[in-house]
Amino acid sequence: MKIFIMGIVASGKTTYAKELSKQMNVPFVELDAVVYHTVDGVRVKRTPDEQVQVIHEMDAKGSWIAEGVYRPSYHLLLDLADIVIWLDPPLWKRKLRILSRHVKQVIGVEECAYKPDFQMLRSMYKWTKQFEERREELDGILQPYLDKLLIVRNDPMSNQLLSEAIRDV
Repeated sequence: MKIFIMGIVASGKTTYAKELSKQMNVPFVELDAVVYHTVDGVRVKRTPDEQVQVIHEMDAKGSWIAEGVYRPSYHLLLDLADIVIWLDPPLWKRKLRILSRHVKQVIGVEECAYKPDFQMLRSMYKWTKQFEERREELDGILQPYLDKLLIVRNDPMSNQLLSEAIRDV
């Protein structure tokens, strides 16, 4: 089973992917770890070609649940996945989650791989705005994958139809 869970910042990707991974006993891959790796204690961005190489290595190991925002270097995952889940909660909910996550990270209740400073908070809101402005572009990218695309606009963990669809694949 290969599942690609995608969505914009604060859509619930990581939370849902980790829970699904645990339920299904399928390895979880956080795609930020495909884009960035640590070299001598420093977070370094891989080139798009290196990212694709890491994805091929991940895929060669068998089943996986990968989660991340859409990037051109991840397009390959749309082809490799048995199911593509697009998490798309309302904008107001994502904005609230961004702020809540930031506060939790600043006070040390929630871990993150980046520095949770004001600049990162601003970037998350900026990325959210940019996504909303380019939403139709992603809709077009997803059109060829409608046969394996599940769009979830509510809480995926309480979505019985989603659970049944995954189980039936």
